[in-house]
Amino acid sequence: MAHSFSLSREILLVDLHAAYLQARQHKRFRQYQLLFEANLQENLANLADELFRRQYKPRPSTCFIIEDPKKREVFAADFRDRIVHHLYFNYTHQIFERTFIADSYSCIKGRGTHFGIQRLQGHIRKASLNYSEKAYVLQMDIRGYFMNIDRRLLLNICLASLDKCHCRAHIDMDFVRYLTKELVLLDPVKDCIIVGQPDQWHSLPHDKSLFHSADGCGLPIGNLTSQLFSNIYLNVLDQFMKRQLLCRHYGRYVDDFFVVAADIVWLRDLIPQVRQFLSNELGLSLHEGKTRISEVHRGLSFLGAYVKPWRCYVRNETLRRIQRKVANLDLYAAQNPDDDELPLMLRDSLSSFGGVLSHFKTYTIRAKIWNSLQNVWSYGYFDPDQKKFIIFRKS
Repeated sequence: MAHSFSLSREILLVDLHAAYLQARQHKRFRQYQLLFEANLQENLANLADELFRRQYKPRPSTCFIIEDPKKREVFAADFRDRIVHHLYFNYTHQIFERTFIADSYSCIKGRGTHFGIQRLQGHIRKASLNYSEKAYVLQMDIRGYFMNIDRRLLLNICLASLDKCHCRAHIDMDFVRYLTKELVLLDPVKDCIIVGQPDQWHSLPHDKSLFHSADGCGLPIGNLTSQLFSNIYLNVLDQFMKRQLLCRHYGRYVDDFFVVAADIVWLRDLIPQVRQFLSNELGLSLHEGKTRISEVHRGLSFLGAYVKPWRCYVRNETLRRIQRKVANLDLYAAQNPDDDELPLMLRDSLSSFGGVLSHFKTYTIRAKIWNSLQNVWSYGYFDPDQKKFIIFRKS
């Protein structure tokens, strides 16, 4: 029998410190981070004790509504719980990712939106024989996905994957199973702190709110672990699509998935099979209004891009959203010149927008957007590629 690794408190404390450094990225000057950092060693030691003794319980989340890019409900975990999320992710993500298909694109290093767009283009080229033949793309979406995930079923799926893991040399599987249970079965609504006015929820559809989820269902949008768990849950669908339905050209980003094929009748026949599988096996339902079949020569929208034969454009909605956010950043820079976090905020945000746009032929568009700015130039400048915002060094 293989030796079972046992996590010591000393190693756990070291791992927690590494997780803390990850959790504070881009949050360096936030008040909750500064409060935790003010007594860092004691806070980490207390958290290590709770985890090591199997006494850890997540604290209540803060619930609020965001409007951009679309209206949604967010549950933000307490900062100490975010550290635990990073700890869990560090321990387990490689275990779970080994079970994922190559065309699962979300929350996996090197497999983000741009990777997903490239894979879709590759699938289209293969199915259409480099656009020499007709081909079609079936796109499907799951209604209220995060709100309808069955947490008990998710736990069983997670534990089954962990039991099949053969790479246990430096992982305390007993500790991982304990923490999996604590994180998965957490009811985010219980004792949550609501920020904002009640009328903000009035126009939010019930299938977009955890307050209307069935008992034992729903994961909070915003947690690192929720992104990981959402992939684990729909990995069951991925395996069904690839192994049973034999969908050669299939891919998924969170709950948005596609199948490419030359046979439109075969694609239509997939829809009721997928609908039945989601309902029977995962307790989910298709968003019928977003289920569509597109002819590839006419183009289709996917992950903020518009894909056409041999070329790909940034969607107008995506471009307008970036322009709006950049303008808001410029206004914030004018109104908050004494914000110590502002230079890093500008660097991270503007470079992120530049990175998104750089995947398309948008050099002129990027230059035009940056030239419209008025208040950020005292903090830095853009590189020659108009992609990265570089902050001035302090003298």
